[in-house]
Amino acid sequence: MEHTKCLIIGSGPAGYTAALYAGRANLNPIEYCGLQTGGQLTTTTIVENFPGYPEGVDANQMMMELRQQAERFGANVRDGIVTDVDLSRKPYTVTIDNGDQLTCDTLIIATGASAKYLGLPDEQKYNGQGVSACATCDGFFYRKKVVAVVGGGDTACEEASYLAGLCEKVYMIVRKPFLRASDIMQQRVKENPKIQGIIESIFLSAIDRVTKDGAIQTISRLYVQLDADAGEIQIFDEPEHLLKKKVIFDWADPRNKGAVFLQRKLAMIRSAIARVAAKGVFNHPKCSKPFFISLVDDEFKESEVLFGQKEQSEKGEECLMKGLEKELDDFYRKLFPDME
Repeated sequence: MEHTKCLIIGSGPAGYTAALYAGRANLNPIEYCGLQTGGQLTTTTIVENFPGYPEGVDANQMMMELRQQAERFGANVRDGIVTDVDLSRKPYTVTIDNGDQLTCDTLIIATGASAKYLGLPDEQKYNGQGVSACATCDGFFYRKKVVAVVGGGDTACEEASYLAGLCEKVYMIVRKPFLRASDIMQQRVKENPKIQGIIESIFLSAIDRVTKDGAIQTISRLYVQLDADAGEIQIFDEPEHLLKKKVIFDWADPRNKGAVFLQRKLAMIRSAIARVAAKGVFNHPKCSKPFFISLVDDEFKESEVLFGQKEQSEKGEECLMKGLEKELDDFYRKLFPDME
């Protein structure tokens, strides 16, 4: 049975770095790459936040260079998946998927992370046939199509930005009424006209449908009705003239009822309106100034002005957006203290 002083499981940045240091210490490490050589980082495009690359670096190129650096100092990098480890006694026994077994004095586990799926019944059924956890891997297959990205963090924003260069339109489905990504990633998403949230798309579609006898019609106000129980949002430009209605299935979930969830839905609508405003959509020729969006009840009695503008500058719209996001963030931290 083959023996080594140091065995490393995983070939991401941590695995290769461990192999580099172990090699420099004359431990002659053996490293098994696992399912994805180069780790999860190879599923991204350009890495901009790693020291030493002022212009950024292709993720696959960076991982190849890390591997070459580790091999330069004696690391034995092998393809293969570790299927079993016996840690009950030294030396540790490691079993590889081809049946080989090795012993080692030191075992470094650097298996990293993996894609987090939603847990829906058909995710695995349609994996590779419309469902993917890697935009750079599979985005090519969805050129000029409409796609959706689930999530509001840095990874989701980066995937959406990449897909926007290939696809006709990218929807972002976000659990919270605001993005949790870093400021620079949020800015890229907000400035990209191809990336929209679901509720944003409802308002954009409603404005596109404002016509009269086939010609452009100028409007000064939109009316929003919310059926909290059915999870439906309706948008009118005048009483009894429906422009758009949409059932948001998460809203229709019986568990998402009550005053708290109603406030959450309203917060999501306000946030979507702010994002639409930040993109300058309400400066469309169809939207006169001043322009307002009002929340109304079934009898079209106004209960709240959701948006109102006269001649807002881009800076003013940006301040509106940041102020609203901070307000929503504070609200959710108080409401759900354990929520990330």
